[in-house]
Amino acid sequence: MYNEILFLTDGSEGAEAVFDHVLDIADAHGSRIRVLNVADTNRPSVLRKGGDVLDVLKEEGKRVVGDVADRARERGVSVITEVIQGEPYKTIVDYADSHGVDFIVMPTHGRQGLERFLLGSTTEHVVRRAEVPVLTVKPDGDTSVEYPYANVLVPTDGSDCAREALSIGVDVVKAEMASLHLVSVIDTMSLGVDVRSDVRIELLEESADGILGDAFDFAEDAGINPVSETIEYGASVHEAILSYIEDKDIDLIVMGTHGRTGFERYMLGSVTEYIIRTSPIPVLTVRETV
Repeated sequence: MYNEILFLTDGSEGAEAVFDHVLDIADAHGSRIRVLNVADTNRPSVLRKGGDVLDVLKEEGKRVVGDVADRARERGVSVITEVIQGEPYKTIVDYADSHGVDFIVMPTHGRQGLERFLLGSTTEHVVRRAEVPVLTVKPDGDTSVEYPYANVLVPTDGSDCAREALSIGVDVVKAEMASLHLVSVIDTMSLGVDVRSDVRIELLEESADGILGDAFDFAEDAGINPVSETIEYGASVHEAILSYIEDKDIDLIVMGTHGRTGFERYMLGSVTEYIIRTSPIPVLTVRETV
């Protein structure tokens, strides 16, 4: 789970702040960090100087990854650096696939300017396409990033993708010796006000109970005893999840990139993306394997 960590940096203050969290993880688990900077070939990056062609972005990238590597070595953490030119999200995903990394870490956003590449759109592309889990961290000053993780939340809707997330979540809980929280959310806004709402909510509660029961059994079989199985109600799924993490002092959310597409759905891409953008704590997203 923690052998090879891929960290993306553009040299922004946000990326530097997130790297502190990466160092904590790597130091605790003896991980090796692969530090990658992508020189975006979709942006002007060439400066002619004295008749020679100097790739400004690539040279800046070397400086950026070098500074990050120095910080890792000061902590005694093994590190490899690389600067690659290409389409940012595709380069990141391909690199992760070809180098056998266990998960990717990236800020939710990065530098604003010509040299930026860790924008929300890039992050979302990586989350949607990466075959390995992606840990996103909001680098703003008001973000609360605690490590080691004491409380891990896995929201579930019973979908295949949610089960993949639960499996990864259980692995994280074991590695961190953390407590596992299981939550299923009922979107009350979707019920409306018609006379059938009571019947519909009863059916949804029965379904949520079954989903949580299955998740509990899976965790228990893996040697984990969840500390809570909760049905949350809210006018929006993401707000219910955000409220739960605040109430229960959650340190990490592990969730699927998409979920069930029927009446009981809740983990649509829009929900996951909203959580990634707004969560004050790290979010580990898991894509369903095909």
